[in-house]
Parts: sequence; structure tokens; C-alpha cells
Amino acid sequence: MKRLAIAAVLLLAASVGGVLVASQRSAAAMAGAADKWLGSLTAEQKQKAAFAFDSEERLRWHFIPNEMHPRKGVTFKEMSEPQKALAQTLLKTGLSARGYMTATAIMELEKVLVAVEGEKRRFPRDHEVYYIAVFGTPGDKAAWGWRFEGHHISLRFDVVGGSMTASSPAFFGSNPAEVRTEVPGAAPKGTRVLGLEEDAGRAVVDLLDAQQRAVAIVQTDAPTDILTMIEPKVNALTPPGIKISALTKAQRDALTHVIDVYAGTMAADVAAERMARLRKAGMDNITFAWAGSTEKGQKHYYRVQGPTFLIEYDNTQNDGNHIHSVWRDFNGDFGRDLLREHLKSQPH
Repeated sequence: MKRLAIAAVLLLAASVGGVLVASQRSAAAMAGAADKWLGSLTAEQKQKAAFAFDSEERLRWHFIPNEMHPRKGVTFKEMSEPQKALAQTLLKTGLSARGYMTATAIMELEKVLVAVEGEKRRFPRDHEVYYIAVFGTPGDKAAWGWRFEGHHISLRFDVVGGSMTASSPAFFGSNPAEVRTEVPGAAPKGTRVLGLEEDAGRAVVDLLDAQQRAVAIVQTDAPTDILTMIEPKVNALTPPGIKISALTKAQRDALTHVIDVYAGTMAADVAAERMARLRKAGMDNITFAWAGSTEKGQKHYYRVQGPTFLIEYDNTQNDGNHIHSVWRDFNGDFGRDLLREHLKSQPH
């Protein structure tokens, strides 16, 4: 038994050590890419792109069109081709291949909206009006960060102590959720940019029996949007739904897959940090809740939450063809917990 206990401790230490090394590697890659991108900008562009780390701008975020929420930074539309290439390299340091494809596919959906909405559209649509901003000095051992944001995308990465990386709030949206119109030069008909997110959540509720559904389905009507919206700090939502400990192995695996889908949009090192914090808090305390119809094509909502994190997904707008999804960390949004730990451990 002692040997097993020692082996378990060593395995945990190796896992934590591996995450730390990965974090340092990811932080270094971000710093290098951000520095090169900033270095490519003109003086005017750099003035628009660079902010102090403690700027209030770093805490501003939203997922609505730019006309409703004016953003700061430099857009892809303002960049030269070499600058765009460097910006794309920066994005890839924070996102997995699937995450990067998801972000760029969401941008491309603006072309679909231009065609579908026509002259009656409420907002101008432009697939290149997405902003990048940098906060602090890339590579700063205290803290620095960067943000990528526009309609239906809001991503930020804060690097603290030269290694620890925070990546929330992280928002992806999709309008339409499924492209139902053939638009030349745009995403083909049938495209579902956030199809994995929908299918993973639906798989969980489909596996539940009647008794489990009575606990997991918290209301018959889906809310009109994610409940936390852009609250600067969020708390666990109630009712929580059904606990993972009340599920069969197949159901637990399906719920774990939902978490993997969301974490998997991040670069491997960033995702590993997310999952390490989640597991440390205890997988047995994770819950799943559903609201709205369980029929495909109908308005629906779900959330997954544990002691440290919350996933929200809502598909109710445009008659159930418009998705909003987000990952929040209760204490870690904008790197708050990492900054707190860093300040405790370092003289300032």
C-alpha cells in the first residue's frame, strides 16, 4: 500500500511538473509571437494596439457587434498581409488547430450574414473587423496579456509569473448555427461551426433516463441567452442540475467529453492548465443542467459547472439557429487567481 501511495504522489508530481513546463513553453511562444506582431506595426497602429496591463480596457469584453460595443485594438482589416500572418501566428499560440479553425470560421460567417440579411441588415458585417490588443510588455515576468475580439468571438490570455496562463472568459458564437442558405464564396450550406458543442451537450441529455431528466432539466423553456452574459465576476448558477456522481459510466464519459470539447479549443498547454485546475477541485462535484426542448432544431440551453468553472451554451435566437457559448472561471477570469497567488509569493 505504501508503494502505491508513493507511486500516486510521484505521478501527481510528474503531472503537475509537466503542466508547469508546458505552461512556460506556451507563455514563451505567446510572448515571442506578440512581440513580433507589435514590432511589425506602424507607430499609429501600435498606439491603438498597446495598453498597460492594469488598464481598465483589459477587463472590457463582449460578444455583440462592434456597433453595440466599440472595441479597441488593431483590426485585421487595418493590417498588411505580413502583419496578418504574424497576427495569425499569435492566435495559434493560444488556440488548438480546431480552436483556430473555429475562430476563423466564425469570422467567415459574417459573409453569410451579409448575403442573408441583405440591405435590411441591422449592423454592418465584415469578416476582417476583428481586433487584437496587447496589455503590458510581452514576456514581462510579472504579468502581461493579449486579447482577440469581435462579433461572436472574445478570447484573452493573461500570462502571470512568466508561466501561468489564464484563458477566460472565452466566448464563441455562431450565427447561423447551421448555414441553411448557399452563399457563393462563404461557408457552404450545412456548415455547423459549433456543431461539436451542440452535439456533445445533446448526447448527455439523450442518455439520461426519465428520473435523471427530472433532475437535469431545470426548466422547460430555454433562457434567451447565456445567463452570465458579460458579468465581470460570476458565481455558480442554480439549480445546478444533476451531479456527475449520479450518472452511469457512459453518461459520465459523455459529460466529460463536453468539457473536453470546450477545453480542446485552447492550445494543448493552455488546455492542460485548465484541466489540471478542474481535476484538482474534484471531478465528482461537476453538474449538468439542461433547459428547453430536447428535440433537434428547437430552442435549447445547457450548462456544465464545477467548483472552479462554468460552461454555458445557449441556442435560442433566430428560432433556435444562433449559438452563444462561453467558458468562465469563478476565480480565474482575467487571471485574477494567478495574479493573487503571484502577488503573495513575490515582493512588490
